[in-house]
Amino acid sequence: MIRTPLTRWFDLTTPVIGAPMAGVSGGELARAVSRAGGLGMIGISGSHSAAFLTEQAAVPAAEQLPFGVGLMVWVLADRPDLFEATVAAHPSLVSVSFGDPAPYVGPLHDAGIAVAAQVNTTADVHVVLDAGVDVVVVQGSEAGGHTGQRSTLPLLQEVLTLTDRPVVAAGGIATGGGMAAALVAGAAGVWIGTPLLACTEALNKPAARERIRAASGDETVLTRAFDVAEGVAWPERWPGRALVNDFSRTWHGREQELLGDVAARQRVVEGRRTGDPANAPLYAGESVGLVTAERSATDVVRDLDAAAEKALRAVPKLLD
Repeated sequence: MIRTPLTRWFDLTTPVIGAPMAGVSGGELARAVSRAGGLGMIGISGSHSAAFLTEQAAVPAAEQLPFGVGLMVWVLADRPDLFEATVAAHPSLVSVSFGDPAPYVGPLHDAGIAVAAQVNTTADVHVVLDAGVDVVVVQGSEAGGHTGQRSTLPLLQEVLTLTDRPVVAAGGIATGGGMAAALVAGAAGVWIGTPLLACTEALNKPAARERIRAASGDETVLTRAFDVAEGVAWPERWPGRALVNDFSRTWHGREQELLGDVAARQRVVEGRRTGDPANAPLYAGESVGLVTAERSATDVVRDLDAAAEKALRAVPKLLD
């Protein structure tokens, strides 16, 4: 068994955290990840209700499994009900990311809940450390969904020089070898999202899972075009990595012009409603080419852990 500060803290049997992907990571996916010995997370966006959060959190909680909730700082100012529902659900871990988590760390600690925050720059690291977070999640630009501009490995190495708190690597990790590499580099665990996009427990639609399984890692783009089209108030510093489609080919890099094209923007809104892959955003990371089968997240995490342990045991063979 792989043991790290992360597994010891949360009583896990593998140092794997399932990324809180809004619209994908609900209670069933979180439960499946936690059943494998990892820590499943529930992703919450501003479009979700507090009742939805409570309902989803009840799924892993019913089996007394550890689980987490992922919140966005820029959403919480207008949605205090989401924070209140999160505290009431009493998860093992809450990720408070995409902004300064300081206002939320104290109340979470008072409730006995550990706090994580994703960082995309070294400046972010200082902000979250000053806020008192317990776990630092280094998210590289290889990651799917909203992310920063720096790559995982260089940023991970730099962050590890800045803190002795548990650091978790996110972005581009989809195999046991990749997980082992992050652990050898000094990470206390890995944070995976893209490998879970085709899982049977995910909230996304079958058509989306099919598109994920057919995609190559060469088919992603880091863009603000979808956010602009949908009128989502994501801060500009966090564009989203998604699969390339007809809409992104046309509008990536032309976001200012897109603001004035009501018909083009409506195609994305309608595409989201109907699941049209030519126009709807399908967020996925650069490791998407390694996701080729639809299966349970429990199996994904167990296989990842077994392959990582095998890779780690092989490391001494590299030495004379």
